[in-house]
Amino acid sequence: MKNIIDTVQNLKNKADDLDNLHNQELQSIVVRYRNYLMLEKSFSRNTLDAYLHDLDKLLQFFYSEKLRPQNARLEDLRQFAAALHDIGIEPRSQARILSGVRSFYHFMMLDRIIKNDPTELLESPQIGTYLPSVLTVEEIDRMITSIDLSKKEGQRNRAIIELLYSCGLRVSELCDLKLSNLYLDEGFIRVIGKGKKERLVPISQRAIHELRLYFLDRNLIEIPAKYSDFVFITVRRHTANIGRIMVFHLIKQLAVKANIQKNISPHTLRHSFATHLLEGGADLRAIQAMLGHENITTTEIYTHIDRSRLREEILKHHPRNLIKN
Repeated sequence: MKNIIDTVQNLKNKADDLDNLHNQELQSIVVRYRNYLMLEKSFSRNTLDAYLHDLDKLLQFFYSEKLRPQNARLEDLRQFAAALHDIGIEPRSQARILSGVRSFYHFMMLDRIIKNDPTELLESPQIGTYLPSVLTVEEIDRMITSIDLSKKEGQRNRAIIELLYSCGLRVSELCDLKLSNLYLDEGFIRVIGKGKKERLVPISQRAIHELRLYFLDRNLIEIPAKYSDFVFITVRRHTANIGRIMVFHLIKQLAVKANIQKNISPHTLRHSFATHLLEGGADLRAIQAMLGHENITTTEIYTHIDRSRLREEILKHHPRNLIKN
């Protein structure tokens, strides 16, 4: 009897040792994948965290199925995709998570961990084209004029709204903007976008004016050395560069003050910038360069023309609709 108990215990110990070995191997793969995203793909901290968070969902699923990622087949990944649907994750979020899964397996192919990529035939859910809200110029002006200039942060907030709109910046690009990247006399700013790619973006005279007024207030703030090159600085509590959440709340507050009923965010100003340029006759390729899009199809989504307005233009100018006297 004792021999049987010893044998069972030995088998259990070996199984535990094997599990520990597999866990250590998986941890090593995840660390190398993180370094790949950070160093080779040059992902920002937020993008990096999002990819790793989505990868964690996949690894939790594999753990529940007692499956190692290296051994996963297409059918296993389809079951994971079905599980995402079953727990109520929206199609757009499902597509993002599966994109991260493909990235992970692409890395494992590059790192020679696996020989075949099981995600090659993995389908993403069908999602419709998302057309975010667009603000009119009048609505943007209402937001700006609703800012209370008697407050410490008043002029700073005016400069933030004007820069988001007139330069079409992502909120992260605005928060990371440096004084050393401003060429106001030349009418340009240098923006560090996704993947640490740089681009030069024209800046309007109105935005330059609002910035220079803000700098008068900024010069009165005692700014720690490590934040001294950031353009936008917090003025309450501790002094630091402004964060994305703060800008998001600012936009929401100003929308309420300006009686704007649309659901908007900082990205709405970027989309409005692109839409207004397109409606004004700007070349789509030029807009693509200013927005920092790698793919022109992304720019086309961001710069849709309102369908009702397009219909009016067709009815007005198409020769078959012209009324002859």
